[in-house]
Amino acid sequence: MGMQIAPSLLSADFANLEAAAASIPGADWLHFDVMDNHFVPNLTFGVPVMEALAKVAQQPIDAHLMIEDPDRWAPAYAEAGAKSVTFHIEAAADPVKLAREIRNQGARAAIGLKPATPIDPYEDLLTELDMVLIMTVEPGFGGQKFMDACLPKIRRTRELLSKHGGEIWLQVDGGVSAETIERCAEAGADVFVAGSAVFGADHPDAMVSDLRSRAERHTCLR
Repeated sequence: MGMQIAPSLLSADFANLEAAAASIPGADWLHFDVMDNHFVPNLTFGVPVMEALAKVAQQPIDAHLMIEDPDRWAPAYAEAGAKSVTFHIEAAADPVKLAREIRNQGARAAIGLKPATPIDPYEDLLTELDMVLIMTVEPGFGGQKFMDACLPKIRRTRELLSKHGGEIWLQVDGGVSAETIERCAEAGADVFVAGSAVFGADHPDAMVSDLRSRAERHTCLR
């Protein structure tokens, strides 16, 4: 698998998400941030908006659920058309059961970890997953500064994924830009969420291509 770029719609024009998706035809995914104002102090989209976008967007939807009680709500996002669903391990009551339910709906299942949450306690869960998301900012708001302190956890996660084999992707989200993506790629990430770096650019799709190229150049340094 090559490097994948998943622009975050959190930095797009909420009034016209279809146009935002159309402006980045080179993107591999559309990263769809769901916040409930409980797990994180912000409120964004829900199932109806994502379902409507999934019907018109050319790219698959990567739903990132920053919500309480994902065991109850996450399967609905897969059912509504998301091709990848990430729930936060800090909020899940039964992550194995939930991952299996998401997969049974035909979507990829992933866990997300806040910056302070270690990966090692969840090593036994990795075989149930298709992706691990390492947050490199505190979840809740876009446009934050990348936290270099998360790089060792990205490296450690890559070590564990390599140990267990399979095709489990490693995603990073938070402050990813032309200045930081190379460090993430060197540490072992292969899926990159970039919001303001993409939608704040004069030519969003050109930025998608530039970010992918930067990541690809640095995978050889792992």
